Amino acid sequence: MEYPSLKIGDLIVEKPLIQGGMGVGISLGGLAGAVAKEGGIGIISSAQIGFKEPDFESCTKEANIRAIGSELQRARDIAPHGVIGFNIMVALKYYDEYVKAAVEAGADLIISGAGLPTDLPSYVEGSRTKIAPIVSTEKSAKVILKYWDKKYSRTADMVVIEGPKAGGHLGFDKEQLDKFDEAAYDREVQAILAVVKEYSDKYGVKVPVALAGGIENAHDVRHAFSLGADAVQVASRFVTTKECDADTKYKERYIQAAKEDIVIVKSPVGMPGRAIRNPFMERVMSGERQAPRKCLGCLRKCNPAEIPYCITEALVNAARGDVDNALLFCGASAYRAEKIETVKEVVDSLLA
Repeated sequence: MEYPSLKIGDLIVEKPLIQGGMGVGISLGGLAGAVAKEGGIGIISSAQIGFKEPDFESCTKEANIRAIGSELQRARDIAPHGVIGFNIMVALKYYDEYVKAAVEAGADLIISGAGLPTDLPSYVEGSRTKIAPIVSTEKSAKVILKYWDKKYSRTADMVVIEGPKAGGHLGFDKEQLDKFDEAAYDREVQAILAVVKEYSDKYGVKVPVALAGGIENAHDVRHAFSLGADAVQVASRFVTTKECDADTKYKERYIQAAKEDIVIVKSPVGMPGRAIRNPFMERVMSGERQAPRKCLGCLRKCNPAEIPYCITEALVNAARGDVDNALLFCGASAYRAEKIETVKEVVDSLLA
């Protein structure tokens, strides 16, 4: 099937495919550059992006800001003419500074979720960087687009709809996760598309919509487009690629995982998340508290004395390959991974 190119304002993306941001250290410049080189949009996760910097523990914010620039440059070296952006979570401490650092570095796009990015337009004002909020429900789409309309007299450049089968942090509570089967969520997607169209019409622009969450094969992509999506965002499929920045042991856990190993967990962020069951998560789920070794101030709303575990420590362990003591975020279909592929093979199979 031939899919049209994706247009985000004056940005033209050859293939309507976005590689989802995965932190900590899973989607860095290597993976993002490889996807951009194949004609999609490569997304770098800013979450504790500087964890490899020598001064990460003593100067965390500075290390992260430095790495935002270096990882974007690494992606640009791979795909000089590709479209490359960042996923920056609203829940992060210093969120505004990370967004501004990404803009200054020359990011084409910023995708933002894990909270409502109410003030994101002010951080990119005067730049060519496009902005895309992540929404999961009609209600959240209405809230953020109405707020941007009233306060900034503008709308989104793109909207990403992240469904209940997504990996990592989810924009749903437990009740919603139980309520939304495929048919029910298809109806929610249609309602969100209607909200986006309202603001597209008001501003006389086409605001493209990307659908994300559990998209694993060409059938899922066709279904997304049949609903009216202009693009898809895919994350888990890119974990088991040669170009993915994660440690090989992390990739192997995806390949080894069975369907029953993928569970909904509670994140210190206060949101449910989807991850692979492992010894670390068994301890967390049994109620065992794992006190942070050292607080690095990653989240705005986090009390180190109360959290069940430190999400930075758990995700850094994952990126470094200590997979038994890690939080292994994944999408609902991650268990279907059978082998290590190249980014080109994944892109070709999705858009076949």
